[in-house]
Amino acid sequence: MLSRMRRFAIAGVVGAASVIFGSSTLCVAVAAPNPGDDTSLPSAVETFEYPNAAKILKERGIALRKGDGHILLSDCAATTDIVVWSSRIEEPNPDRGQYCFKVTGSGKAGYLSLEIPKVYRIATGDYAVRASLTADGRTQDINVAKNDGESVGQATNPPGSPAVLVELRITG
Repeated sequence: MLSRMRRFAIAGVVGAASVIFGSSTLCVAVAAPNPGDDTSLPSAVETFEYPNAAKILKERGIALRKGDGHILLSDCAATTDIVVWSSRIEEPNPDRGQYCFKVTGSGKAGYLSLEIPKVYRIATGDYAVRASLTADGRTQDINVAKNDGESVGQATNPPGSPAVLVELRITG
């Protein structure tokens, strides 16, 4: 069965061909629409979920939730636009507690919801960042200027109060 969109596309091509070829004889067979055919195309709704998040959680031990695609987990050898250090070095963690993120697009906007436990430092390259951390049931926002770094979470909280990085935002 042909969907409505396909039938309209075929009818448009046939109509255009008859206009182009004018007086020439052109024969095209087109399937007649089935009156009971109400097949519609699936809707394209963006959920902003991070691609391959389950695989990253399994292989690298961090949860990447949602974002706008302008902050992406990257190899530290490739980029250091945003670097996050964590004291979590147990398996699975081939990064040994250092996670790097690449900023894409214009660099004027970016958002990523994530979970990196036991964070103690965040550094930036050419982009200012606002980081949200949770510790002891409280949320704290930290602004990190471009080309700068800030001690956060475990480095500033009392011992035994590890912080979880839950959000990164490009602020300029």
